[in-house]
Amino acid sequence: MTTPMKKNLWLLALCQGLLLTNNVVFIAINGLVGLQLAPFGWMATLPVMGYVVGGALSTPLVAASQARWGRRGSFQLGLVVAFLSAALCAWAAFSANFWLLCAATVIAGYYNANGQLYRFAAAELAAPAFREKAVSLVLAGGLLGAVAGPNLASGTRNLFPVPFAGAYIALMLVALLAMVCMAGVRFEALPAPAPGAPALPAGRPLSELLRQPAFAVAVLGAALGYGVMNLLMAATPLAMQVCGFGFDSAALVLEWHVIGMFAPGFFTGHLIKKMGTLPVMFLGVLLNLVCVGIALSGQEIAHFTAALFLLGVGWNFLFTGSTTLALTAYRHEEKDRAQGAINFFVFATMAVTSLASGALVTTSGWNWLNLASLPPLLLTGAALVWLMARRRGVPQPG
Repeated sequence: MTTPMKKNLWLLALCQGLLLTNNVVFIAINGLVGLQLAPFGWMATLPVMGYVVGGALSTPLVAASQARWGRRGSFQLGLVVAFLSAALCAWAAFSANFWLLCAATVIAGYYNANGQLYRFAAAELAAPAFREKAVSLVLAGGLLGAVAGPNLASGTRNLFPVPFAGAYIALMLVALLAMVCMAGVRFEALPAPAPGAPALPAGRPLSELLRQPAFAVAVLGAALGYGVMNLLMAATPLAMQVCGFGFDSAALVLEWHVIGMFAPGFFTGHLIKKMGTLPVMFLGVLLNLVCVGIALSGQEIAHFTAALFLLGVGWNFLFTGSTTLALTAYRHEEKDRAQGAINFFVFATMAVTSLASGALVTTSGWNWLNLASLPPLLLTGAALVWLMARRRGVPQPG
């Protein structure tokens, strides 16, 4: 790996860490701020849902901006949106305006949708032999968010008389720091079309891409893996509050969860090289099932911590594997369409689970919430077994 490549990847990993700092703070506080401001308790996680709905709605805009201005221009635009949306969240907290908070998180979703492409940018900046490791390394940058996010939320929650307003202001500074880091990444310039040159091939339509088994399973693994993780993670601060634990305890559990999400990034690429993409993804499903088992066995700090840690590791295996699998299923000219589709399905699934997490945990309880995660996990496992069997040449029924 060359020195310029290493520099680019480490800067992207740092940007990933700052993105996760933003995301972890949002997860840690948006449900609690929502609970304080919402007209009804079941609406508490609407600001969490707003963030992912905004991401889903932004995927075509992000794809267009990536095609128009390239990686650098689009990523910097996302960071400008991060700064402005954090300012709007702070204003909403100071003015006790629940609907402004929801609107601000929808706008912030554009930044999240942009940031979901950091891992694909890493693969493009790396030599073909290092792509799995590049994706894994950049995702490992999320460890910064694991440590900085919960501590930032906890340390700034009482900075002003309005709870958590200081956290939103701190996120404005995080966005500015990310802009500086992104400015140092050297992306390939978009080629200027020569006068009279034939148009570049448009590639296959999305409907055809989705009919490819590898791409379909990659989308399913990414969307349902993220959905299950979000279902349980978004509800954790609320569930722990119901159990009588303070915010500092919830922040500690989220810290270990995000460590589980991104610490494996230092070796997941090696595992994929050694074991193969599909076995690593299947291992992620198994770890998520163990997480559910632990969560159902008790509601002490140890249960929350162990379950959320394993949930994070399982997500890492599923998501890194899905990204690697997807890279084999589309051509260069199809990347914006394919990556946009993956992100759309991820955000759409997260939108549903964000609302469902608040509704289920406040009306049915933590145990029913965990049981609700079993069907998507079993579906993902079945899809992986089907694709592994197909690749081994085993005839499939029907």
